[in-house]
Amino acid sequence: MKESACQNIVEQNIFLIRGHKVMLSAHLAELYGVEVKRLIQSVKRNQERSPGDFMLQLTDKEVANLKSQFVTSSWGGARRSNPYAFTEQGVAMLSSVLRSKRAIQVNIAIM
Repeated sequence: MKESACQNIVEQNIFLIRGHKVMLSAHLAELYGVEVKRLIQSVKRNQERSPGDFMLQLTDKEVANLKSQFVTSSWGGARRSNPYAFTEQGVAMLSSVLRSKRAIQVNIAIM
């Protein structure tokens, strides 16, 4: 992924939640070229690398608030659980837990 395209995607998908600038797991999975499920599993398997405040699960109210900000629905179908959001530190940590060349390239482009 080209650095400028990556930066555009990042800039368009930063949200303020609980006083933190965050990106949603779905947007990050798209950037890193992995399924959301794999992204979350990788983080959970490597919890020692990510303190609790690097990733947070959105509440129903936060999800509803975010949905109301989108003109078109980009939320896909039904969800079993609310999405996760990653702080800047959480995004930086992803390249170390995903362990792929693309993850490193995306991390460099984001930072």
